[in-house]
Amino acid sequence: MGWTFMGLVLSHCIILYSVAMVKRKWMCFAAGLASLASIKLEPYNSWQESLVTGSFDLQDILFYGGCGFSIMRCMSFALENCEKKDGNYTFCDLLKYNFYLPFFFFGPIMTFDRYHAQVNNTKLIRKEREMWNITTKALLHLGVILVVDVFFHYLYILTIPSDMKLVTKLSDWCLAGLAYSNLVYDWVKAAVMFGVINTVATLDHLDPPQPPKCITMLYVFAETHFDRGINDWLCKYVYDYIGGDHDKIPKELLATICTFAVTTLWLGPCEVVYIWSFFNCFGLNFELWVAKLFSIPPFSTIEGAMGEAMSRRIRGVFNAANFWAIVLYNVLSLNSLGFAKLVGRRLIFKGRNNKGILCNVKTYRLFCQFQ
Repeated sequence: MGWTFMGLVLSHCIILYSVAMVKRKWMCFAAGLASLASIKLEPYNSWQESLVTGSFDLQDILFYGGCGFSIMRCMSFALENCEKKDGNYTFCDLLKYNFYLPFFFFGPIMTFDRYHAQVNNTKLIRKEREMWNITTKALLHLGVILVVDVFFHYLYILTIPSDMKLVTKLSDWCLAGLAYSNLVYDWVKAAVMFGVINTVATLDHLDPPQPPKCITMLYVFAETHFDRGINDWLCKYVYDYIGGDHDKIPKELLATICTFAVTTLWLGPCEVVYIWSFFNCFGLNFELWVAKLFSIPPFSTIEGAMGEAMSRRIRGVFNAANFWAIVLYNVLSLNSLGFAKLVGRRLIFKGRNNKGILCNVKTYRLFCQFQ
């Protein structure tokens, strides 16, 4: 990436370290979000990117990944320094934290308090069969990489959604399978990437955030994330900080709005990201509203009088619809807005009228079993 890139990242570190010495959380947040905006919004991002010389396939990805994750780590450092009662963390602590190579470009992000505690642990002892487990995971990830590479050579699940003429001719079942396959691809990509990085970090006696939960097991918005590191960061510094115990609707609404506002900036503001953030924010709040509604009489009394099996069936109905809502909202972030609209029309309207996807008995039974 060159020394200019390293100097650019280092300049962000110096600025945010200087702000961290003031020990004011609002200043740390403001400076961090301003730095993040500088690499996500025009014309500042183009100016910084033009400073990085050279040209190769991964340059854009490495530039935005390295700068973006560095700023998030520096914000974590600054906010944790505000919590430190005696003195300050050193600039060397920040450099060791930010420039740890396995995490540098693609994450996952470990909050500074966790990283600092693990790095300074002097009692480094391997658990029984730990090296065997690390070797097994490494071989498993290598096998998955080879399998996925073969699949992508023959299955065009990423290319087909861009051809709207072809997509409109697909049946409801094919379209739903294609949308679901795109999410599975993104989950496999994240699972393998974070799995490989975590395997290397484990060799350094670190306990990094785990790979994401399988998309098939996601039926609540509160668990819908493909990067546990970013999710932990947002929960610690935004969502839990503002929302508290998450039992009051106004505070929960404010917490989710602020969380998805930061997420929108992190992903890069654009029309698709705005729509994705709005619907996921609504889904997260709607789950709380429904839970609150059914926790008060007469709904709580009715459910208490039901048998366990009937309660699972009713929850299965809601979770089956919730699952496809999660699929639809995240298809939007992976594909074009036109493809997401087509999938939405098929799932909500045509699929329902033809006793299609949303009324699928197998999906319903699946979530009854999960419950």
